[in-house]
Amino acid sequence: MNEFSNTEFIKATALKLGFDFCGIAQAKELTEDAIKLENWLAKGYHGDMEYMEKNFELRIDPRKLVPGAKSVITFLKNYYPSQADQQIASKQDVKIAKYAWGADYHEVIRNQLHELLEVYRKKMGPIEGRGFVDSAPVLERTWAKLAGAGWVGKNGNLIQPQTGSYFFIATLIVDIPLQYDTPLVKDFCGTCTKCIDACPTQAILPNKTIEANHCISYFTIELKKSEINTANNYKDWAFGCDVCQDVCPWNRFSTPHEEIQFKPLNHLLQMNKEQWMEIEETTFKARFKNSPLLRSKLKGIKRNIQYLIDQEK
Repeated sequence: MNEFSNTEFIKATALKLGFDFCGIAQAKELTEDAIKLENWLAKGYHGDMEYMEKNFELRIDPRKLVPGAKSVITFLKNYYPSQADQQIASKQDVKIAKYAWGADYHEVIRNQLHELLEVYRKKMGPIEGRGFVDSAPVLERTWAKLAGAGWVGKNGNLIQPQTGSYFFIATLIVDIPLQYDTPLVKDFCGTCTKCIDACPTQAILPNKTIEANHCISYFTIELKKSEINTANNYKDWAFGCDVCQDVCPWNRFSTPHEEIQFKPLNHLLQMNKEQWMEIEETTFKARFKNSPLLRSKLKGIKRNIQYLIDQEK
């Protein structure tokens, strides 16, 4: 098979196996991103996320992650929930980011990437490659942009024209040459500042810079301290935050996903603050054993909700 037929097969198979987009960029060093990342880290915007400082060289050059890498394949998978599920969630006094309603996307998509790579190998022969899902030193938004998936919005999220931003991004780095897609030339955010204006903690700075250590997702997931201390109070969010996506005009085009594993787990959307504070460890682990919520652990979630309760006093 030649580069054209390989590329066609890769994209068609990805869509057939449940991904919503597949685009390809040439593996290279991300020189411009290296400068931006270095400056971002120097300003301390990563807070206590020390892992962001590690493996710098790997982050900016996929050829150091996969020796001989020639292509970076980007996949998008929709996780936007149904209106019925959103209505249920809206009635509760505690909010969980939409991406965490179902099974852990790391595991779901990682397994699907493994399946894809095996299908590719059977069709095209030996391929050296590695798949990544938000868990390794890969600048997935940049690769998605280079693969023609969309543009990076002012809120730091990848935005697709006509479909919005409620997508998981997965990356597959391989050692075969393919036909490469053309990035979008235009940034369609224009003069809109809705995400900046709506951010409860003013974590979105000019020039698409995110002060991550001021983000609600940082406070509720990444911060490991026993108490939350912030001058920018916020309400309702116990795990993650969707505000900057919910207000984005492009997400009016979002449509419900078709991945059964992303359906809400075990009455998650019906739980209120009181129920969360009363749940026991064994029940939590049994009910949410496949959930992204395990990242914060029950102790962390109760800390987050206690912060919300304190704000009400």
